[in-house]
Amino acid sequence: MTVTGQDDLGKRNGRPAEDGPDSAHQPPDGVDDVTVEALGKLSEALETVERVRGHLYSAHQLIGTADFALDEAVSLFMQAGHSEMAERIQRELIGRNVIPGHWTFQIVEEFDDGYYSEFREMEREARERLVGGRRHLYEAQLKERRRTHGRRGHEARPDDLG
Repeated sequence: MTVTGQDDLGKRNGRPAEDGPDSAHQPPDGVDDVTVEALGKLSEALETVERVRGHLYSAHQLIGTADFALDEAVSLFMQAGHSEMAERIQRELIGRNVIPGHWTFQIVEEFDDGYYSEFREMEREARERLVGGRRHLYEAQLKERRRTHGRRGHEARPDDLG
């Protein structure tokens, strides 16, 4: 099990410490690479859940848009003399729950207040306990392994652009 301390990242291959991630993106002394990788995987999972949340909000908005479009369809069916079809749409689709007892806003609220909230809290707690709250440590290590040191466009940090 390799331990990556604050000084290790920037001094690999004889490079000065300034050529690596800033201190906010270096693991505290004594934190091993497996812990950093585990936190990275937890963060990746949270990012996926963030995307799911966005898709739920998209579904929420799209269902609302569709429901209002049904109003127009009903009006047009009535104008065309298809009152039976218009009334059926009005009665069975407009304002209908998307799943039993739920409009999409209720699904979004339950997701936000339950699974999503718990997931975010667990990820934050793991970072606080294990690395003092530092974020994206795995990605910072990945960047160090993949960038071409000394090449323009491959700087370690924004302040290296000068």
